[in-house]
Amino acid sequence: MTETKSIPTDLIDALLSGYKKPEDVIGENGLLKQLTKAIVERALEAEMAEHLGHSKHNPVINPSGNTRNGKSKKTLKGEFGELPIEIPRDRLGSFEPQLIPKHQTRWTGFDDKIISLYARGMTVREIQSHLTEMYGAEVSPTLISSVTDAVNDEVKAWQSRPLDPIFPIVYLDCIHVKVRDTGAVRVKAIYLAIGINMAGEKEVLGLWIAQTEGAKFWLQVVTELKNRGIQDIFIACVDGLKGFPEAIEAVYPKAAVQLCIVHLVRNSLNFVGWKRRAEVATDLKAIYQSATVDEAEQKLTEFEVKWNEAYPPIAQSWRRNWDRIIPFFDYPPEIRRIIYTTNAIESVNMSLRKITKNRASFPNDEAVMKLFYLALMNISKKWTMPLRDWKAALNRFTIQFEDRMLS
Repeated sequence: MTETKSIPTDLIDALLSGYKKPEDVIGENGLLKQLTKAIVERALEAEMAEHLGHSKHNPVINPSGNTRNGKSKKTLKGEFGELPIEIPRDRLGSFEPQLIPKHQTRWTGFDDKIISLYARGMTVREIQSHLTEMYGAEVSPTLISSVTDAVNDEVKAWQSRPLDPIFPIVYLDCIHVKVRDTGAVRVKAIYLAIGINMAGEKEVLGLWIAQTEGAKFWLQVVTELKNRGIQDIFIACVDGLKGFPEAIEAVYPKAAVQLCIVHLVRNSLNFVGWKRRAEVATDLKAIYQSATVDEAEQKLTEFEVKWNEAYPPIAQSWRRNWDRIIPFFDYPPEIRRIIYTTNAIESVNMSLRKITKNRASFPNDEAVMKLFYLALMNISKKWTMPLRDWKAALNRFTIQFEDRMLS
């Protein structure tokens, strides 16, 4: 372990002898900036001495006779703003600085700052303004774009990475964004798959973009998941898109396709005004929290009697989708809680909508994928723990799907 050298107190006191206000230390021409410049340039001189084999003004001892040859100037951008640095040169041009490599114009970590701001939904212009305001660093839109574009190869590798053989639950959903395409702005569908793995951890499985949401494209998505290693899915939670369940069953015939209860409730409440929404939501909860299918059907009948005159589309929707709702009642409470209360994809979608709401449109598909990938990496940093009650759910999965569990 490298020993940390402490700075002598008398040196600090000497440096701060003229200190009167914070700007004297952290301002544009403050002590910290001056010290950074001095230390960096001194370190570069030490690197040059190591490269040549002799210190400044000492005899030349290297076989090639190489010597110092003045200095070049560059401006480094960083959280301290802009910092002019003088880089020593040698006559043979063989000196390769380690602290500040050739062509580097941004301090280590500055690119990460740009990517972090981008991942939070800030536009290129907003990032440019923020960096100027916060750090006094003039950064061009082209530079910001080039920094974030470097993520594209990372996105491709992530999108094709191998996946675990079993995911007990997979949530499949879609959100829509405006993208410029062949000169016109079009609404495109962003397909998203989130799995709950055997450890009870949430994992984003992939992102896909298409002209519209459709069962045909979902078939391509689940086929890709199969090709990347997922051999079995116990429960697939989906929205009410026509043909969607059949697309999943074509690739995973044993998967139980469950209509997402959260989607169904949310869509139902769209028909209800704010004053009666809580009451309707309570009556819907009585349906999906029933102990058995028979009880759930009884509660749905009671719902129809009470609400059909005011909101006929709600019960009609539940009746129409009943065959895809009732698999939910085949599972014990431990698994039901995971299916319903996890609501994994809804919380992710909410976060994604938040970062896109300030953008009128995206310039191209690549920009969408880049932002969504960075945002998802940011969101998933919080997924550090298994789902609550996962052990109880896994025990039930082990019993329920014993013949499909890999040894």
